[in-house]
Amino acid sequence: MKRLLLLIGFIIAVYCLAPFLWTVITALKPPEEVFSLPVRYLPSSLSLENFIDVFYKRPFARYVINSVVVATGGTILTLAIGSIVAFRLRYMPTYRALSLQRWILMGAIVPPTLLVIPVFVVIKALGLINNPLGLIISYCFLNLPFGIWMLYAAFSRIPRELDEAAMIDGLSWVGILVRIILPLAKPAIAVAAALIFIFCWNEFLIALTLMPDESCYTVPVGISMLSGASLYEIPWGQINAAVTITTVPVILIVALLQRWIVEGLTTGAVKG
Repeated sequence: MKRLLLLIGFIIAVYCLAPFLWTVITALKPPEEVFSLPVRYLPSSLSLENFIDVFYKRPFARYVINSVVVATGGTILTLAIGSIVAFRLRYMPTYRALSLQRWILMGAIVPPTLLVIPVFVVIKALGLINNPLGLIISYCFLNLPFGIWMLYAAFSRIPRELDEAAMIDGLSWVGILVRIILPLAKPAIAVAAALIFIFCWNEFLIALTLMPDESCYTVPVGISMLSGASLYEIPWGQINAAVTITTVPVILIVALLQRWIVEGLTTGAVKG
């Protein structure tokens, strides 16, 4: 039975990783082999030409920098505001906190696609079109309902006696949040940070709407705009190289936060 489960797990893992592996293999093929018939499943020789072309023939480095700034800023701002709101909800009566949580979760149910026009109107009124700050603010408020819900669930499990002891020792509310609550809620914060960062990194439609200038493109927008020498030529080798490169930060984020992510996802799974 154990071997059967391992076999099933291996098949599922291969199935999930197959698209990414094919992307990496295509990116490493020489350009002439990408369109070869019959299909070459493995390259005859490894080539970095597609990766070099992405950076030297396209302003792809600028797209990566824009995405890093926007995704990092959006994640930090969401967690900062979400922590304050979740901390405040922790001191409300349970029935009132749950009622507010329901309203907050209703915001998370609304698809971001439906909010593109309202978001564009607000950001344009603020004069933040083609400004990373406009995209950071937009991503913050789109992810805030999820961030508050995730952090409130973690904060509510921390004993209130710790707060009372800290107040007796002279800590302010800010000190309690920063020195007691946040360190104890690291697993939940890691999970929230990883998921919010991935959303900000991969989001396409709002980034395209708020950042129409090519110098302001984020990675998903930049990849969608890659084109060949003519209108009908699609540089699949470069596109796969770009996708491979932009997957690396997501893998690094999950790898760096792995211990806390696993702990956060399994908290409460075992009684006692």
